[in-house]
Amino acid sequence: MTKALSDLSDEALAVFAFAAYHQLTSGQAVRSVVQRDGVGHKASDKAVAELRERGLIQADGQEIVFTNKGEEALQAVIDGIRNARGLA
Repeated sequence: MTKALSDLSDEALAVFAFAAYHQLTSGQAVRSVVQRDGVGHKASDKAVAELRERGLIQADGQEIVFTNKGEEALQAVIDGIRNARGLA
């Protein structure tokens, strides 16, 4: 796992897990995810602040956009998931 992810809170990691899920299920590169969907689902404000402070995302209250560094971190999460297949 990259240094950018090594000490993130679980709430912040959940943003990457959500994005990884969508990328893995769609087969399409994910560069952004919804921050607040209007029907009660939203990313933690604390997680958004943490990721923004680390330069991993930009967020406007509705959408979370991964920066280049954030996209690299997301790819590391996906690689980690794929590598975990060998652990079973």
